[in-house]
Amino acid sequence: MKKLKALTICSPNDGQPTMLWRITPMKLVKLLCAAAAVGCLMASPMALAQDQIVIKFSHVVAPDTPKGKGAEKFKELAEQRTGGKVKVEVYPNSQLYKDKEELEALQLGAVQMLAPSLAKFGPLGAKEFEVFDLPYIFPNKDVLRRVTEGPIGKQLFQKLESKGIIGLAYWDNGFKIMSANKPLVKPEDMKGLKMRIQSSKVLDAQMRALGSLPQVMAFSEVYQALQTGVVDGTENPPSNMYTQKMHEVQKHATLTDHGYLGYAVIVNKKFWDGLPTDVRTALEGAMKDATAYANDIAQNENDVSMAQMKASGKTQFHEQTKEERAAWVKALQPVHKDAESRVGKDLIQQIYKEAEAAGFKM
Repeated sequence: MKKLKALTICSPNDGQPTMLWRITPMKLVKLLCAAAAVGCLMASPMALAQDQIVIKFSHVVAPDTPKGKGAEKFKELAEQRTGGKVKVEVYPNSQLYKDKEELEALQLGAVQMLAPSLAKFGPLGAKEFEVFDLPYIFPNKDVLRRVTEGPIGKQLFQKLESKGIIGLAYWDNGFKIMSANKPLVKPEDMKGLKMRIQSSKVLDAQMRALGSLPQVMAFSEVYQALQTGVVDGTENPPSNMYTQKMHEVQKHATLTDHGYLGYAVIVNKKFWDGLPTDVRTALEGAMKDATAYANDIAQNENDVSMAQMKASGKTQFHEQTKEERAAWVKALQPVHKDAESRVGKDLIQQIYKEAEAAGFKM
């Protein structure tokens, strides 16, 4: 008998099979056991007696981050507004699943809720989400909100439903700045630098457009890589740069605000659709308020982190002039054109229209 090496899990999509994941038998056993455990908990006499619904909310960051605090706020509001009908169990710091496993776990029902970074949906088959990685696609936070809270944001979430996922909200981390051990005033200053990025074809194209050498690397490895010179620089929101102490090993940073880093709060579709209407309505309200809370915290922590890094004197921060910003925008504009075949020309044009409606010429 041949040994089974991997299993492809598919789901119907208008009668056509859509590949979701290829996983090893060992990983499948792990996920199914976890899903069975959830089922046992949900079906236990105690749970049935109390008519209580359990939501396992798993994420991969610390509890004291904006995402972690947002998850705790949702727990508080959800339990309060459903009168105890819902119990939310928050599992931070990859306690249940690592970065690469959590989406599989959600689709199999082992957990009900996640908040992965938006870049995670491209490999899942929803390449349209890579539009969030495009440099200077969002001139400011007002334009970002017009997208995430308007028809475009809903349209993107609909792309996930065939994957067994419902999108509930967009949570901020913040706008990114460029850092290195040399001044980054002009786009040409990036030439030849080894720049760490998270896995993204758009971010790869962004760095190459600037003449840099993109290096995909786990976030947890970045500080040491900067310290030892494995990479020369990186891009991050200020709060990430400060909490990971990257400012201690980067002499210069430019406030480019060129890219956005955010998350999507998502839920297992079968679980969500099966909820009583009144419970689902209460949870939607709780998520709306938790989102406002999480996004306010993200902005505040970026502001505080920037002030603390400036006060440390370890990194010199450069604020761009209008002319300097225009030069960076021009250098990175070709990335938008190149991305049309992946994320869709119409989608990019829709975001341009939102920016123009807010007073920005794209």
